[in-house]
Amino acid sequence: MKKKVSLYARVSTNNGQNPETQLLDLRQYCQSRDFEIYKEFVDKGISGAKDRRPGLDAMMKAAKQRKFDALIVFKFDRFARSTKHLIESLELFRSLKIDFISYSESIDTSTSMGKCVFEIMAALAEFERSLIRERILSGIRRAKAQGTKLGRPRANISILVAKRLKSEGLSLSKIGKRLGVSKAYLSGQLKQCS
Repeated sequence: MKKKVSLYARVSTNNGQNPETQLLDLRQYCQSRDFEIYKEFVDKGISGAKDRRPGLDAMMKAAKQRKFDALIVFKFDRFARSTKHLIESLELFRSLKIDFISYSESIDTSTSMGKCVFEIMAALAEFERSLIRERILSGIRRAKAQGTKLGRPRANISILVAKRLKSEGLSLSKIGKRLGVSKAYLSGQLKQCS
């Protein structure tokens, strides 16, 4: 049985290229490997930084429905807007048992080398997340050492006013709205004063 693949191509708004250039190379690649093309997904004139890309969104929907066995892209940067987006997408494909092939970088996650490259990229992304987490915790420790109070600022409400409004029959939700605090916060404050 032939491997069923989808192709994804994207060209940016500002470079005036045609996605057909990418698709021609991808079609030849598929033909040389006897792959069956399920569908071609294209985003033309859309920046890779955009969260919403109709072609990419449609392809991801088809992937989640297991309509194809592999996704072939011309180049990583034509597909993913960031390393994080690439890793998250590759992890999703792996969970769906869909292979990922990048034509220009010669990476194919169905091969041992492709899997190794993916694992290295995932490890680097995890390392980056760890560094960010360390910087955040370091900043929190520094702020605490300097006497900075952390968390949401305390609401300054008059418990007497809240109790009076409650005795007038107002609900905690309405009292909270009047005083600019949540119902949960108000309830907690009233319990502490009881």
